[in-house]
Amino acid sequence: MNRSVKLLKFLLWSGLTAVSGTILIAASAYLYLSPSLPSVDTLRDTHLQTPLRVFSKDEKLIAEFGEKRRTPIHFTDTPEPLVKAFLAAEDDRFYHHPGVDIMGLMRAAVQLASTGRIQSGGSTITMQVAKNFFLSHERVFSRKFNEILLALQIEQELTKDEIFELYLNKIYLGNRAYGVEAAAQVYYGKSIDELSLAQWAMIAGLPKAPSRYNPINGPERALVRRNWILGRMLDLGYISQLDYEGAVEAPITASYHGPRIEMQAPYIAEMVRQEMVERFGPETYTEGFKVYTTVDSVLQTSANEAVANGLFAYTERHGYRGPVTNLNEDEEGNPVIQQEEDATALWKKTLKETRSASVLKPAVVTAVEDQSVMILMKGDKLDRIDWDNLKWAKSFINVNAFGYNPKQASDVLKPGDLIWVREMPDGRFRLSQEPEAQSSLISMNPENGAILALVGGFNFYDSMYNRATQAIRQAGSAFKPFVYLAALNEGLTASTIINDAPVVFADEGLEGTWRPNNDNMKFNGPMRLREGLYRSRNLISIRILREVGVNRTVNFLTELGLPGDALTRNLSLALGNVSMTPLELTTGYATIANGGYKVMPYLIQRVDVLDDTVFEANPAIVCRDCKKEQSSPEGAVSEITETSPEPETDDDSSATVASINEAESVMDSRVNYIINDIMRDVIWKGTGKRARALERHDIGGKTGTTNDSKDAWFVGFNPDVLTSVWVGMDNYSTLGRWEYGANAALPIWISYMKTALADQPEKRLPQPAGIETVRIDPKTGQLAKQGDPEAIFELFRKENTPKSVSEGSIPSLEDSGSFKPEDLF
Repeated sequence: MNRSVKLLKFLLWSGLTAVSGTILIAASAYLYLSPSLPSVDTLRDTHLQTPLRVFSKDEKLIAEFGEKRRTPIHFTDTPEPLVKAFLAAEDDRFYHHPGVDIMGLMRAAVQLASTGRIQSGGSTITMQVAKNFFLSHERVFSRKFNEILLALQIEQELTKDEIFELYLNKIYLGNRAYGVEAAAQVYYGKSIDELSLAQWAMIAGLPKAPSRYNPINGPERALVRRNWILGRMLDLGYISQLDYEGAVEAPITASYHGPRIEMQAPYIAEMVRQEMVERFGPETYTEGFKVYTTVDSVLQTSANEAVANGLFAYTERHGYRGPVTNLNEDEEGNPVIQQEEDATALWKKTLKETRSASVLKPAVVTAVEDQSVMILMKGDKLDRIDWDNLKWAKSFINVNAFGYNPKQASDVLKPGDLIWVREMPDGRFRLSQEPEAQSSLISMNPENGAILALVGGFNFYDSMYNRATQAIRQAGSAFKPFVYLAALNEGLTASTIINDAPVVFADEGLEGTWRPNNDNMKFNGPMRLREGLYRSRNLISIRILREVGVNRTVNFLTELGLPGDALTRNLSLALGNVSMTPLELTTGYATIANGGYKVMPYLIQRVDVLDDTVFEANPAIVCRDCKKEQSSPEGAVSEITETSPEPETDDDSSATVASINEAESVMDSRVNYIINDIMRDVIWKGTGKRARALERHDIGGKTGTTNDSKDAWFVGFNPDVLTSVWVGMDNYSTLGRWEYGANAALPIWISYMKTALADQPEKRLPQPAGIETVRIDPKTGQLAKQGDPEAIFELFRKENTPKSVSEGSIPSLEDSGSFKPEDLF
């Protein structure tokens, strides 16, 4: 009995000593470690590392930039079966323990004592949150003890659901996916709420070892773990037997999915990325910026298609350069494959390794028939190219010559040819090739400079060179409207008679004798200034510039916003011998399209971080009805500016007017109105007549072609949409003898503007006061005689209207403007 009592006392004292020792050690560890522990208060304001996302103005995802793919979601938006799957896999007592699972820790302690390392963590979800947010992943005791202490603190500060939300958004799940929403997108290309029970269980199995249990890299191991989790869910009563049986039978459907890009605008995305990095540095990729651009997704898609189709039309006009290679033969034409099975294997391997080029897909010719060919495509897809989509392929000789039209398919292709094809709207495939020419398209709202669509080339991934913003190209005849604008501003009129006749200049600045000519080598004699522009007559432009003066013209155009360093100070300026980017030229045209106001292009409308708008664009806006109480600051504030609070006022309407950043008026609105009217004649009477297909009377524009057809342009607009198109070679070689702005660039413009102006009513700028419409004699530009059947109406500024009635002879300039008499003939 005494021995039993003594033993009991010993055990009690031993237990008390052990507990006391444990408490003492724990207290000592706590006192030692707690000062170095981070504050868990910060978890409430945790900002997860989230990539930069770029959107269109209608919130279509354009691009995503950043090392980590993460899309945070709220716990209330998380599917319950997914939550149950994670509980089954990681911590089924999560909602019952205080942040630490004693039994799990005891197992970890035994492992530590026996092996010297912790093999299975015994970590609760709360402890994993502590580790992921505050601690390293080193498997040592001090880290584990810190993890326990932090978990206990976290449980005091946050609710269980808040802890679970942090966990679901923070955990790494393989393939750059952080958080469950990103994992759903990476592995299944869907949102987390669109997945099946089997897929939720698959994702819940990833935290233990994202590489080992990855369904893409290790599908067998992933399947075993998924089914184990489903079994745990069944045992815990989370799912029914029927649900379990259906889920374990489900096949693995995971495959890698990139960001869910909703529209193709890679040049836009890169422009935004560069501007954001310039502003925010490396944080651009981690702070979760959402950038909303001015780009319209429908218009951008139309722009992509218009540019691609225009370049395909160009390349087809010049003939087929042949297949990429022939896989069945060597360079001498000798067969390299003896067995059909070997050929098929080589074809499939080559197709798998060959990336698409924009809308072009690789294909291998498997058989040639009379007027069609059979092709093999990726995914073992077999298809046919019929004669309608093959017969264009006459052989290319050079940009000015091509061979005879083919009569049968064998004239073009043979088995084993690796070719490019593109899918047509009717689903058929067409023989194609990568265009040698390049193009840019810029569409802008001329009222405020907002970029509606932009294409910088045929294939961004082949060449990230943005021709819309980086290519320095000659403007050619597309620049002429600015020369005429300066002339009208100086007092010439649309009816001023100028001689379309040869002229020779001897000028040291022009390196000797200069004999400019018209494109068609013909001369039409005296004609009105209006005709000179819509017919794009070079000699008329030169005489106008000589009369107004080069320096005076350059100074005027610089005030409009054109880059002064690009404007040549000699008479070649009249022919568009100026080099600038398409965006710079388009910006200049905005001043014409909007009635004479200076606006600057901008792309970023606003930037959000989390749910707050932190930056917003403040572009200069055309406001014809605004009454300015003070002059506008020079230039347009079109960049992102920090958002400031609205001014306090009792009058809402006055606050609205005060907040408008008015665009500066830089020319007489009457001069602008007249040049707009002349440029509409370019469409209906001149070089832009193809645009009549739009059946609109509110559009104006100008074609442009440079020497040797190195550049082809069309810039056109109405008051709502301004669009420029450029086509040319990156190496500045010729497009070909028969390529002009009217057939290389204008069809692209028309295709795009059909979409841009669809269902939009016709709209013209309001006629300003001080404009008079007068009947004139078209031969002399003077007032028409009463009853003259050939008389036409012309627009004039009130002070420049003709003063005398036509007598049939051509007047000097003193009768039609404010100039001194001067012979322009």
